[in-house]
This record gives sequence, structure tokens and C-alpha cells, in this order.
Amino acid sequence: MPARRRGRTEEERVAAGGAELVLAGRGVRRGHLEPMEIGIDGEGRILRVARSVRGARRHDLGDRLLLPAATDLHVHFRHADRPRGDESFADGTIQAALGGVALVGEMPNSDPPVTTADRARDRRAAGRGRLAVDMLLYGALTEARRVPGLARECGAFKLYLAPTTGIGAAPEPDRVPELLRAVAAVDAPLSVHAEEPTRFLPGAVPTDTAGWDAARPFASEAAAIERILGVAPTGMRLNFAHVTGSASVERVARAGFACEVTSHHLLLAARRGGGAREKVNPPLRPEEERLRLFDDFARGRIPFLASDHAPHPPESKEGPFAGAPSGMPGVASQLPLLLAEVRRGGLGLAELLRAACERPALWFGAPFGRLAAGYRADLLVVDPRNRRPIRAADRPTPCGWTAFEGWEAIFPEEHYRAGLRIVEGGEYIGRPVGTFHRPGFLRER
Repeated sequence: MPARRRGRTEEERVAAGGAELVLAGRGVRRGHLEPMEIGIDGEGRILRVARSVRGARRHDLGDRLLLPAATDLHVHFRHADRPRGDESFADGTIQAALGGVALVGEMPNSDPPVTTADRARDRRAAGRGRLAVDMLLYGALTEARRVPGLARECGAFKLYLAPTTGIGAAPEPDRVPELLRAVAAVDAPLSVHAEEPTRFLPGAVPTDTAGWDAARPFASEAAAIERILGVAPTGMRLNFAHVTGSASVERVARAGFACEVTSHHLLLAARRGGGAREKVNPPLRPEEERLRLFDDFARGRIPFLASDHAPHPPESKEGPFAGAPSGMPGVASQLPLLLAEVRRGGLGLAELLRAACERPALWFGAPFGRLAAGYRADLLVVDPRNRRPIRAADRPTPCGWTAFEGWEAIFPEEHYRAGLRIVEGGEYIGRPVGTFHRPGFLRER
């Protein structure tokens, strides 16, 4: 029997111009759509992007789009194994895969909250073998002495300036400078939930989203941002989560830091009669402010798009507005909703990809989010002509509802993780091979 030929090295494959798999379609280069072929090597990395690439297998997509998969900096899956009927890591990461997301940042206000290195290790252990896509854990920033240990286990930190689900009390204001210095010392990313509780309306009992906006006004966001900017070390990796106003975008940019915006703050407005399914923290803002925020996003003034996915069970949203939890699901719908905005002409595709794919992955230190040699082949196939309404019933999850029921969206038809197809025909067909990441340490731990 003749000896089996060894596999070619990457250098040999590059020299030969070949690849293990070639995807041929259209993609964005230098801000414009053009015919493109992407060669993927046997390790799931992009080998070459060009007009023509030779390879052992070809998948011709015609004029469909080849896009990088997204990174969502801000999700709340809460439970690794769904102990009470809530969404689990498996449920949530499958929804991420269907929505075109390759990497999610899991927030630390779980039960129990991720405030220590031991809790982070436990959370990773409970989630291993359950992830459809990759995950980066945040640690809750509560005590400066815990930061070095948490930084060895988590990929980023979250600071809550107001109480929220799972976090009963915010740090005292005089402790915040020390907390920021501790995170800056380990060079970890930090996201801040910027609401100043002293600016909330005392005794308010809101009955709709307009009342919730009045109870937690934009002034609370502006005051919290000013407080952080006054003590943030220069050059730290600081992001203000889910900003709701154009003034916040301008102020943060002027200070040299980053901010994120959610699809619900871009597309929904506070209104009389707005129900509990649209109750979020910070609140939706009036229509005129929503339009200014969307214009900022369309002009590229907001670095990151993030869903703040919070899949509360439907029954928790059915009681009185004031007692309902804040948050809505979004990891599966965010990119499809905004791709539909691109199709309508209200948003540029290149800018959407920068905010949803390239910049968030860069902030996490992950080699995703670009159609370029050396990046991992986490790719989407999208047909912009294939528009359809969002139906919660089409995406069976424990959550089972969406605030965007009936809205037009463009879902990925295919999703490749490291060159392997995990979504085909809009259905999840993958296996739970996602890994936990840390910035710069892209291996399972």
C-alpha cells in the first residue's frame, strides 16, 4: 500500500493557492459590495480572500452575501442548565447562532452573581459542553481585591451603578475610583451600567414605558457618565453599556472612550400604553431622542451594537407594569432587524458590520469579525431579498416572546463556525462545541 501523503502545511496551501473549502458570493471590501471568494483552511481559519480562490470543495452562493459573524458584547443567559424553566446556555447560544452571532459576552448578574474567581470557574464548568457558539464571561466589579483573581478567569468586568437583577446594591461612590484603577491595572475591558439612582423619580409607580422613562430619566444616565469620566484612568478599556441619548454618545467620544447601543433603543420609543414587554433598563426614550440615536449609529458615531439580551419568562411580564422585570430578548433578532434596515436604505451595511462584528471582536481581543486572512472563519450567508416577519413561535425557546413580533427581518441562511456549518436553511444543525474565551487567550479553559 502506498504511503499516505501528509497534509500540506498552511504555507504550502498558500503557495498553491488552494483551500479546504471555498465560499463564493459577494462581500464588503473597502466599504463596497463586490464579488468575493473566501478560502478556508483545515483549521477553520480564513486562508485567502480574493476574486478567485482555488480549493478542494466549493460552495457557490451566487449573489448572496458573505458576512462576518457578529460578536454580542452584552447578553444575560443566566443559567447554564435551565433549573427553573429559564433560558440556559444551550438555549441562548443556539439563538445566538440563528441570529448570526459567533461570540457572546455573558453578564455576571446571575444566581449567584459572578463576584469571585471560584464562581467564575463554577460557571465555566457548568457551561462546558453546552455552548453552540463561543462565550466570554464577565466578572462583577464589586471589590478591588478580587479583580486580579477574577481577571484570570473572566474576560471582562461589569460595573453596575444602580441595583439590577442579581445585584442588590451598587458600590458606594467613594469606592468607584479604586475599582476602576484595579481593572485598569490588569488591562481588562470594563462595561458600565450608567444610571445614577439619586436622579430617579422618588415614589414613582409607572404604568407604561413613558412613565418608566420619567421615573428613570436621561439625566440619571448623563450624571452617571460624568461621575465615571471624572475618575476613569486614562487609556483604560472602558465602555458605557446601552446608552440611550445622543448627548451620551458625544460626551463619551469626546472623552476618548467607547459606548454601545441596543437594537431596542434604536428601534423602539417610550410611549403611552407601552407595555411591560418593552420595559428595559435604562428605559426607552421618546421618539425624537430615538431618531437622534439612530442617526448617530448610522453615521458611525457609536462603536458597538449589543443586544442586552434578557429572556425573562413570559409570565413575568404579564402582571402590573411596575412589578415586571426589565429586559427583553434580542440576541437572535438584533442583526436580522438591522439587516432589514440596511435593505430599506436607512443604514449602511459597512457601518453595521463595523459596529456588530469588527469592533466588538477587537474589544474582546478575538480574531473574528473580519473577512481577512488569519481570522477565524465565522461567516454568515445572507440573502437580502429573503425578508420575513419575526415570529416568536418560529424560534421555540423557554422565553417564547419578542417585543418585535411581526417586524420585518433578514435572518442568516447559513452560519459557519470555524469553517463548519452550524446553521443551514435558517435551522440550527450544529453541535455544542463552543468554547470559553478570554481576551488574547483564545482557547478553552
